[in-house]
Amino acid sequence: MNDGEFVKEIASKDEAFSQWYIDVVKKADLADYTMVKGCMVIKPYGYALWENMQQCLDKKIKATGHKNAYFPLFIPESLLTKEAEHVEGFAPEVAWVTHGGEQKLEERLAVRPTSEAIIGSLYSKWVHSWRDLPILINQWANIVRWEKVTRPFLRTTEFLWQEGHTAHKNQQEAEEETLKILLDVYKEYIEKDLAIPVLVGKKSSNEKFAGAVHTYTLEALMGDGKILQAGTSHNLGQNFAKAFDIRFLDENQEEQYAWTTSWGTSTRLVGGIIMVHGDERGLKMPPKVAPVQVVIIPILFDKTKQEVLKKARELETTLSEKFRVELDDRDAYTPGWKFNEWEMKGVPVRLEIGPRDMANSQVVAVRRDKGNKTTIKETELISTLEKWMEDIQNNLYMSAKVKLEENIRFAGQYSEFKEIMEEKLGFVKAYWCGSPKCEDQIKKDTKATIRCLAMEENDEKGKCIYCGKESSSLVYFGRAY
Repeated sequence: MNDGEFVKEIASKDEAFSQWYIDVVKKADLADYTMVKGCMVIKPYGYALWENMQQCLDKKIKATGHKNAYFPLFIPESLLTKEAEHVEGFAPEVAWVTHGGEQKLEERLAVRPTSEAIIGSLYSKWVHSWRDLPILINQWANIVRWEKVTRPFLRTTEFLWQEGHTAHKNQQEAEEETLKILLDVYKEYIEKDLAIPVLVGKKSSNEKFAGAVHTYTLEALMGDGKILQAGTSHNLGQNFAKAFDIRFLDENQEEQYAWTTSWGTSTRLVGGIIMVHGDERGLKMPPKVAPVQVVIIPILFDKTKQEVLKKARELETTLSEKFRVELDDRDAYTPGWKFNEWEMKGVPVRLEIGPRDMANSQVVAVRRDKGNKTTIKETELISTLEKWMEDIQNNLYMSAKVKLEENIRFAGQYSEFKEIMEEKLGFVKAYWCGSPKCEDQIKKDTKATIRCLAMEENDEKGKCIYCGKESSSLVYFGRAY
């Protein structure tokens, strides 16, 4: 197989986006299918990306005073059924354990679809006084939801995530927590570390988390015009506290129910990175989370092979103090093949060094986001790469932000709305009267859902995009993954 065939093996991003996505996931060695329907294996390169993402977010979560813990994978059925709306929302996706070995269990155990129930039962044991509050806990865990249609990272039967669960003494604290996670933690992480711009807002009643008073969300535009829910933060009010008996004595020695929140992001953000930044040649990794930030490819000839390899290893050692570096010294592949492979994997910077470069005390450098070759003197290499990493991170974000802004369209007429959804996708900003009937009919007609209610203030009024009633509620619609 020649060097050029490596990239030819992926579908066209513009012509077959779904197949392009699957091809990139497999060709970049991020994940693979298994014998268990809907369950993937995250391969080392993909898991290294997830670890870096995890570290970035974990640092931000802990900086706000939250601590990590771990709760059981199995949830007794009697616990799960305590909060009626919550159970109804998850019932179709719950996997059940009915036997332990050959013995039938006295009570079915749900395999964790989310942890509000098990955590709520424990908070009821831990909370007695206002002095016990707030409780600020996060866990990194796996989740199982029996999905009918799956796609690697975006929607799988088992996936990895973090879920925060907090308890507070009053409504104001719970609301402040919900918004702090949304804006100070999630938005900062997704935009600054993953270079993915997002719209933030509140979910409609139809779209909110089962059992929540209200849900806040971060919505991102993907490369095909569809929308990905990037993270959610839920104000649960006192619903779960009442269901699981989380009570405490306040400062006046009066008994109160706690106010709780929950919030989460998952490995679907790996899919977001692929779909937002990827191109016809594969991935583009944001430097802050890239498993490999710099790849060194020696250009080898028989006479100078050992000298060039020695120099390449010296470069690897030096650069590894500042960057995540990999030296590709495999003999079985040509330099051209390696160039294509590392471009597919989205490594931010590729360095090439051969005998001529050694003689001139320089390297040839290629940025994945731009593709042009540049010669850099060895003495300037570290400072140049430091500037480049910051520049590439910003460049990926700004490029995605321009695409997001270009794909937010206002629609005043339903015919215009339907035309946009049929031909362009993206976000459609429109007025909505608040009626679930209008919301349901729009979804039926166009497959578009309300992604979020606009957070920005709106003093003007318009007509509901579907029924024509006067409204001041601006919302963002889109077709979602």
